[in-house]
Amino acid sequence: MFFDRGLIDASVALRSLTGEPTFNAIKRSHRYHQRVFLAPPWPEIHVTDNERRHSLDAGIAEYQRLIDAYPALGYHVTILTKVGVAERAECVLRTLADSYESGA
Repeated sequence: MFFDRGLIDASVALRSLTGEPTFNAIKRSHRYHQRVFLAPPWPEIHVTDNERRHSLDAGIAEYQRLIDAYPALGYHVTILTKVGVAERAECVLRTLADSYESGA
């Protein structure tokens, strides 16, 4: 099962908006799988529409906050490459298979 967005992303956004320290509670509870996949900002395909209302600059700032937050919470981050959906899905599945085979 995969989650797109979650408590950590919300916690990072809340901390960015209010300055409230939110990591301590989240670090000990509500753990996800140790491997996290993040898609980097991709200016060449970025569009703003009804579903994606944030600007590219806002997306880049959020991405940087998440890149800093996940490792600080003990997660292992894998950055997805800027390739087609099928290739990214294959990369995710291969990375997870390799993790299970190595016991990581």
